[in-house]
Amino acid sequence: MFNRRVFMLGLAASALAPEAALAAKPKKQFAIDPKFMPQLVDFPSGYPIGTVVVDPRNRFLYLVEGFGVARRYGVGVGRAGLAWSGKAEVARKAKWPSWTPTANMIKRQPDKYAKYSNGVPGGPGNPLGARALYLYRNGRDTYYRIHGTTEPWTIGTAVSNGCIRLVNEHVADLYERVPVGAAVVVL
Repeated sequence: MFNRRVFMLGLAASALAPEAALAAKPKKQFAIDPKFMPQLVDFPSGYPIGTVVVDPRNRFLYLVEGFGVARRYGVGVGRAGLAWSGKAEVARKAKWPSWTPTANMIKRQPDKYAKYSNGVPGGPGNPLGARALYLYRNGRDTYYRIHGTTEPWTIGTAVSNGCIRLVNEHVADLYERVPVGAAVVVL
């Protein structure tokens, strides 16, 4: 029998469904190298606590948590010619973000991206994955993101269009630790 309780339970279950997808099995079997798993590491850097530091060469993202200590995550980074460096700040954050390829992405690879020119709604099939941190410089969107991925086997590689990608579970953890306004440094 359909009643308010059944309706509310169904509503709650549907709201949790995308979160359950964080642990969904990927389409491809893979094993993440243990060095790319989140872990506390020595990080004598001089950066203030709360700063996000990305080391594209070594495929790590560091969240400075104390004097000489950081939480390290493995990342995938931009392909040759598409990577960027410099300083930015997290201007906004989104859970299960929508995604639209940039005009440059469509221009470079129309066969791959033109079909998504109207955007892709957030959810488990979205290329930005479970979470996104939007990077701005001088108040302007850089169009670079720190985000999850539907292809976790790409962690540790240079494969993206310039964004920094993490395993969905890892970006969900980072999302909870990094506030809007946090400084980001890409080496």
